[in-house]
Order: sequence, then C-alpha cells, then structure tokens
Amino acid sequence: MTLQRPPQPVLTFYRSGPMPCPYLPGRVEQQLFTELSGSGVQEVFEQLSAGGFRRSHHIAYRPACRGCSACVPVRIAVDGFEMTKSWQRVMRANADLSVECTGKRITDEQYQLFQRYLRSRHSDGDMARMNRRDYATMVVSSPVQTDLVEFRDSVQHLVAGCLMDRLADGLSAVYSFYEPGVPRRSLGSHVVLWMVAEARRLGLPYVYLGFWIEDSPKMAYKGRFRPLEAFSADGWRRIR
Repeated sequence: MTLQRPPQPVLTFYRSGPMPCPYLPGRVEQQLFTELSGSGVQEVFEQLSAGGFRRSHHIAYRPACRGCSACVPVRIAVDGFEMTKSWQRVMRANADLSVECTGKRITDEQYQLFQRYLRSRHSDGDMARMNRRDYATMVVSSPVQTDLVEFRDSVQHLVAGCLMDRLADGLSAVYSFYEPGVPRRSLGSHVVLWMVAEARRLGLPYVYLGFWIEDSPKMAYKGRFRPLEAFSADGWRRIR
C-alpha cells in the first residue's frame, strides 16, 4: 500500500503597509508575510526559510521594500566556518559558561535579562515596550520546532539567551539577548559561535542569522562570520 502525504496548506501572502525603516534613516519598510498554521507547518516553514523568509511568532516574513534591496537574508556555511583568532578569544572568554536547551520554558529571570538587554541596546525600538506576557508569547507562540537556549556562568547566573528554530538544514537564530554589563565576553558573538558548533555537532550545514544590512551598524557583526551566504533572486550565494 502506498502512503499518501497529507496535502500542504495553501498559503496566502500579504504585503504590510509602509513603516519607517528601523535600520536606515529616511527609508520606508514593507514586508511580505504569511501565517504559519495547520498540518505540515514545519515543512512549509523550512521551505520558506530556504526562500529567505524569517519567523516572528506565527508569522513568516521577508522584506518587500519598494526601491530598496539593502536588507538581505544571510546564513553561515558551517563546514567552511573560519575560526579566527578573534573568535578563539571569544570562546576562551566564555569557557566557563554552561548551556541548556530549555524548550519553551519561560522564567522571570529570562524576562529580567531580556529587559536589561533592551534598555541597554534597543531602548528606542518597539520591543522595549514588551511586557512579560509579550515576552512569553514571543516564545510559546512558535508553531514550529523551537528552543530557548540559556547560557549560565560558573555561579549559575543567566547571562544570555537565544530563541532558536530547528530546521532540517540548520539552526535559525530568532532572537538573542544577553547581559550588557560584561562586554569583555562578547556574548552576542558567543551565542552565534555556539550555534555554529551545535550545527556542526548535529551534522547541519547552516546557521541562519536573519537579515543583514551592510551599512547598518546594528547589523555589522553578522558580516564577521564567514563564509557568509546571502539570498537573492538567484538563490543563495556566497558574499564573504
């Protein structure tokens, strides 16, 4: 007997209204988005990710800005990843950290760290107004395979967290936050380095970093991870 695969859901795509771009002053942002729901949602999301889409809550989206293509999806090719001397220093600075994948478990400790991070790094953004319920919704509303990863120091203080989607071809960083008071650790970079190591351990070829704008200081760190691939009309190609 031949087993029939269940039909994939029919997706309806929408285009958002124009909004001020949070990364490039004076420009307007628009997004193409669709809802993730129904049976087979994991496979659908993985196909969308391969096409440059990202996830927020139960929505998959990618930029659809008129007259601007500065914002591009990027991913690290794990097999060729360059562990530079700089990255080795970051790893040594965080050798005392323990890591745990906690599923979708929400704690006050996480939320307090999340708030400290936003106040320090993104106080002018929309996320700075998120309350604890908003934070919990960001984590638990995922309809796909998602983990909240915790990083703790030697006395078990939570110093970083990463909301991470698991895909058939890689790991995708949805949102990372970390203790702003310990800059010597370079915790944001360390989280990405851990994801690269974890992807390699699992035999996965990519770590998805979301969108990158070359001229945006907030996104400059992504360009330091190499080899870096970007998605365009021609598919994925190496840019660095």
